[in-house]
Amino acid sequence: MSDGGHARTGARTGARTSARSRWRWGALAVAALLAGGAAWVALPIPAPMLSPAAVASVTLEDRNGLVLRSTRAADGSRAQWMPLSEMDPDVIAAFVSVEDRRYFEHGALDARAIARALRDDIRAGRVVSGASTIAMQTARLLRPARRDALGKLVQVMWALRLSAHLDRQRILELYLNRVQLGQGTVGVPAAAALYFGASARALSAGEAALLAGIAHAPSSDNPLVSPRRARARRSLALRRMRRSGAIGPDAVARAEREPVARAARGAPFLAPHFTTRVLAAIDSAGIGTGDAAAGAWRTSLDLALQHDVEDEVRRTVADLRARGARQAAAVVLDTRTGEVLAWVGSPDFWADTAGQMDMVDAPRQPGSALKPFLYGLAIDRGLTAATVLPDIARSYPTATGPYRPRNYDRRDHGPVRAREALASSYNVPAVEVADRVGVGSFLETLHRAGFASLRHGASYYGLGLALGNGDVTLLELANGYRAIANGGVWRPWTWRAVEEGAPPRGPARRVMSARAAALVLDILSDADARVPGFGLETPLDLPFRAATKTGTSRHFTDNWAVAATAGFTVAVWVGNFSGRPMEGVSGVSGAGPLLHRVALLAALRRAPGTLPSPAGVGDVPVEICRLSGLRAGPECPHVTEWFVPGTEPARSCDWHRDGRVVLPPEYAQWVEQRAREAGRSERLEVAGADSVSPNAAVHGAEPPAARGAERAAAFHITSPLDGDRYEVPPGVDARFATLALRAVGAREGARVRWWVDGRAWRAARIPLERGEHEILARDGAGHRDSVRIVVE
Repeated sequence: MSDGGHARTGARTGARTSARSRWRWGALAVAALLAGGAAWVALPIPAPMLSPAAVASVTLEDRNGLVLRSTRAADGSRAQWMPLSEMDPDVIAAFVSVEDRRYFEHGALDARAIARALRDDIRAGRVVSGASTIAMQTARLLRPARRDALGKLVQVMWALRLSAHLDRQRILELYLNRVQLGQGTVGVPAAAALYFGASARALSAGEAALLAGIAHAPSSDNPLVSPRRARARRSLALRRMRRSGAIGPDAVARAEREPVARAARGAPFLAPHFTTRVLAAIDSAGIGTGDAAAGAWRTSLDLALQHDVEDEVRRTVADLRARGARQAAAVVLDTRTGEVLAWVGSPDFWADTAGQMDMVDAPRQPGSALKPFLYGLAIDRGLTAATVLPDIARSYPTATGPYRPRNYDRRDHGPVRAREALASSYNVPAVEVADRVGVGSFLETLHRAGFASLRHGASYYGLGLALGNGDVTLLELANGYRAIANGGVWRPWTWRAVEEGAPPRGPARRVMSARAAALVLDILSDADARVPGFGLETPLDLPFRAATKTGTSRHFTDNWAVAATAGFTVAVWVGNFSGRPMEGVSGVSGAGPLLHRVALLAALRRAPGTLPSPAGVGDVPVEICRLSGLRAGPECPHVTEWFVPGTEPARSCDWHRDGRVVLPPEYAQWVEQRAREAGRSERLEVAGADSVSPNAAVHGAEPPAARGAERAAAFHITSPLDGDRYEVPPGVDARFATLALRAVGAREGARVRWWVDGRAWRAARIPLERGEHEILARDGAGHRDSVRIVVE
């Protein structure tokens, strides 16, 4: 062989050796890359990538998942985080059907989808179809990359890494909470809130399909930009859901008829005062610092009740506008759990700067609304509902001079049992009770009842604290009454929804004993005991048992009213933010009707339940004299009263003697004054009072029981009584300003006929019309009686 042949043979051999070497090195390089890639895929995923705190907007929902308000993150996006287990199943079905229908069958990559995409791209001569899986899209959301070949490789590698460490549900949760859906929304929960005003926990098939449909091009296809394109994308998504078997043809037809968006442009902003307070609470507690508050917060609010209460607040202001009332507020709490069910801080949040003032949480003077806490303290110190308190003029020495309290009606009522004094909200007896127990002790009781707004000492308030001269908030008042309804135990209110049957949250402290609480509740729910102070029919009368109380601050500046049941507690306020007095609008005429309507609305959603009762805590019933509070004697008008065992009156009544009523000496001046005012004589005496005639006239002044004891068993009128004077409460609905007609002593079965000012009267009640009126009654046997009254 020639040298040239040898050379050619050597060259061919060297070429083959070089080629083998290159293939070897290439294989080694590929193997190294694969090994390195496998090692990289096996590395743990950085924790920040998987943290929900990556998105920092907050969405507040009502107790049923309806969106109340959303805040934006620092970058202007709207977002929240929701576990996959809480999302509506239609959401999962829609996105899987549209984006990756074999998602639960393959791994990070879908080989069938890749083959289909290659086929379509080759036929078209360009890229017309992709093969991205949900895992790949999640990888792109977590680690954004360039949209080229290298970026695609990075996306695939991250998808492999995610699939190596996370199950299908976790990857899907990451995707649904991070997918961008237009208008700055990040994640399905935020988009559901914006476009439908709803929670991702409860979406229709059409709503879920629309969100899945617009994910491909959210900036141009979302319903706020182009409802037409959004509708088309929804239809495509519904067809894919139908092909995958997620929904049936009937569901598709229903979904096609739905509007593409239910919410107005912009995020919902409902229950503004409440949500503002909640966001402040989140922030002040530290859970809103940075991104820590991101996600959906389920609040306790009942949005349907909230809307109804807002309507009633606006109605009240409209009704009382002519009398100078411009604002009102209301709050409803669940009595057992303390959950806020409704919170209306003003009639119109957007009216002006004053509209954003929140009177649910703004301190003002509550008037008589604090009296139940005073009487609860006194009961724990030995007072009973039968204890007679002197409702007579008296001055109390104070550091700033004599303090002389007056009743709302500017009258003194003489001896008054504690039950009637509290139910009728007499001021003079309340101050007497405060003097006996001490203002310091009363203030301490109020602090235990949650009245943190009372920041001064006892000397600052003085005895006037019994009449509400210290500023408190409507929320504190509602939660304080809730404590009484819960057997005297206070717990904090909450804006967070409490699971059904879960125990109340927060630390507990006792305000008053269970026995004192039961007796206070019994008094406040006693309509008969309210009659002397408020009349026979008032807005405080509800069709279910409720402990109700009103309060009016000085000069008719603030009206308050509260109703506590075992199921809910309502507190309302009527007045002016500026402090301008109203024109004779009292707690009954101003706040009372609002309380009545809101309590009825609350009862539609929360059963009133059964309040603690004296019998339920072991108290015993005793027949007592209605006037003296002692054990009833043979001449006494009697009534049943409840007593803690061992506190029952030991002696029988000695105020009724031989057809006379003999009062203790401390009432001598009161009897003499009433004698001068009435100008008539009744058989009422004062023991040991030489200066007072035994027949001193006190007509129309002493308690009805005293006058009733003097009447013979013969036929006579018991309501009204001769010489009574009435005042029409300002602003009271005419339906409530009436007077009952009653008579006793008629022959059994005999009909009683009535005449009012000479006219035959067939109704059982008469309206309170100003002027002097004569009322005549006659029974079937011809017996008759007549009385004269004056209505001022």
